[in-house]
Amino acid sequence: MNKHELVLCIVNEGFSEVVMDAVKAVGAKGGTVIRARGTANQQAEKFFKITIHPEKEIVMILVESKIKDAVLHAIYSSAGLKTEGQGIAFSVPVDDVVGLKKELTLEKNVEQNKIVNTNKK
Repeated sequence: MNKHELVLCIVNEGFSEVVMDAVKAVGAKGGTVIRARGTANQQAEKFFKITIHPEKEIVMILVESKIKDAVLHAIYSSAGLKTEGQGIAFSVPVDDVVGLKKELTLEKNVEQNKIVNTNKK
């Protein structure tokens, strides 16, 4: 089982702070916001019964798997499709993570593996 998940949330421009406040309240540490432009058509607007604003923000949040459901629920409650943010969110599993303090053991394992592989030659 993966220890981390990447939660991606696409919201109308100006609502990334709403998302970040909500996910921090349930344990997320931070995220990255990317400006984007939506390309949905009138059929999508009719299907979802919403008006789609073309200017978007994508919020990327790396979280531990154990809080993923709470993060997704917080996004849905604060910035979901039935809010002004009109956000959608989903998650994808993450196999490996480097650069986090909690992952120092992974870095040590990589270094040890290099030493072991060098010794085998």
